[in-house]
Amino acid sequence: MTTPGILSDPLEDADDAASSTSDTTSHRDRLIIVSNQLPIITRRDCSSSNNNDWSFSWDHDSLLLQLRDRLVSDDNVNVDVVYVGCLRQEVPLSDQESVSQSLWDSFNCVPTFLPQDIHSRFYHGFCKQQLWPLFHYMLPLSPDLGGRFDRSLWQAYVSANKIFADRILEVISPDEDLVWVHDYHLMVLPTFLRKRFNRVKLGFFLHSPFPSSEIYKTLPVREEILRSLLNADLIGFHTFDYARHFLSCCSRMLGLSYESKRGYIGVSADRAVPRAGLTVMLGVDDMDIFKGISLKLLAMEQFLIQHPEWRGKVVLVQIANPARGRGRDVEEVIAETHAAVHRINAAFGGPGYEPIVLIDTPLQFYERVAYYVVAECCLVTAVRDGMNLIPYEYIISRQGNARLDEVVLGLKKSDGGGGGDGGGDDRRKKSVLVVSEFIGCSPSLSGAIRVNPWNVDAVAEAMAGALEMGEVEKRARHEKHHRYVSTHDVGYWARSFLQDLRRACTVHETRRCWGIGFGLGFRVVALDPSFRKLSPEHAVSSYRRANARAILLDYDGTLMPQASIDKGPSARSIEVLNALCADKNNLVFLFMSAEC
Repeated sequence: MTTPGILSDPLEDADDAASSTSDTTSHRDRLIIVSNQLPIITRRDCSSSNNNDWSFSWDHDSLLLQLRDRLVSDDNVNVDVVYVGCLRQEVPLSDQESVSQSLWDSFNCVPTFLPQDIHSRFYHGFCKQQLWPLFHYMLPLSPDLGGRFDRSLWQAYVSANKIFADRILEVISPDEDLVWVHDYHLMVLPTFLRKRFNRVKLGFFLHSPFPSSEIYKTLPVREEILRSLLNADLIGFHTFDYARHFLSCCSRMLGLSYESKRGYIGVSADRAVPRAGLTVMLGVDDMDIFKGISLKLLAMEQFLIQHPEWRGKVVLVQIANPARGRGRDVEEVIAETHAAVHRINAAFGGPGYEPIVLIDTPLQFYERVAYYVVAECCLVTAVRDGMNLIPYEYIISRQGNARLDEVVLGLKKSDGGGGGDGGGDDRRKKSVLVVSEFIGCSPSLSGAIRVNPWNVDAVAEAMAGALEMGEVEKRARHEKHHRYVSTHDVGYWARSFLQDLRRACTVHETRRCWGIGFGLGFRVVALDPSFRKLSPEHAVSSYRRANARAILLDYDGTLMPQASIDKGPSARSIEVLNALCADKNNLVFLFMSAEC
């Protein structure tokens, strides 16, 4: 079995990754991407006579769609992509067969249909009330904070993952296909797939933080999830810290050793960008308790108090994407955000001016980019987050491109526009980022102003520093970030992950595999083809022939059952141990753990 926890490393393996697929060009792989939601926008025409006219289109904002586009556009990567996941709209049983056929024929997508009761307990229950808060360091101390552990929600989570596995089994060619599972919704899926196909080529990537072992160990099903994830050949995380936390959990709770490499996700660097005409500070966050919107607003209030010279001259545009979950905590965040905006605007606003503009309705990608383009500073103050691609999108948008210059600005190459990949409007090629030190992309943005979002005064001073920064420094920071983002995009991340997945699976055909364990405790043991079980007869024969013997014994689990606390070894165990020590040809070592 390959060692879990291997991640791609763009900082150390850039040259290797660029040519990683050169040895696979002769073979065209099929990649099955599995996620909770398909990258599909679903619409239903309820006014039609038969009431089942469905229409589908790609969701171009979806990271998983961008992943496919970057892979397919790479001449060095021969891969066909199949998606497996749920639709965002419930499909009646009578329509499921026709919808499945339509999505397969037109989009290469395999929809997973979860019964409504299972979906509600799986997604809104276990995922959003148990895993999401815990992975963001919120302990289930009360029903208002994620809620106590509910075994029925866990059972729904397992059932949903089993349904996903059944859909994958309908389309997979286990000896050929690569399977890439995404995010915390499907963390027990690897066990179901591995149990059915011992040699399936399986990767998993977590798009959220992974908490420290002190937090994670409070989860009653902690070992079931860890063991299931370890049934993947490759496990990916956004940052080394998240990987380290996971590996520490494996070491402390399962007694496993590991090795790791670092890798980062990215964004596509060549999206067309519109232009707006206002200068703003910008925040783009989900309406979520972990995104730190209220802390950002408090910092803005403090900034206006400490720097009255900026009143009437600066605007914070806060884009608050609609909440993905539901519950009292989300309602409180919404109410708190609106109350803070109203209070600050009433205190510092005036005719024709509001220091904070709150946008809490869904925006199209091009609308969001328009705000990126005109923002002198982007603020990301999440108190806990995964990778968070907002800073990357901001950097790419500020850089612009030749198509933008021609279509939006009216500049052509002959006018001095579009003179390079970044276009001709140099006024835009500068940017300042203020980012929380608790988000995944912070280590890769060396030119950003890093802040502790809980320190409101420090964030306020960071705002002032960003606005007062010189033009030369803004451009230098922007150039540094743009070089990194443009070379570490979605395509780079996907190619690196697939490279490592292929590498992790190279030994599948040469190993002898045994499936052991029951339920979610199932795992595969892969051994060298020459491995043979050591028989007692052979051990006794070798013992008698040897003139010198080193005997290594483990106290816990060998001389003593691991469940024992205050009991000593049995009389028979002590008798055998004394007999071994009495032989002058024996050297006996007894190992004990630190807890003994």
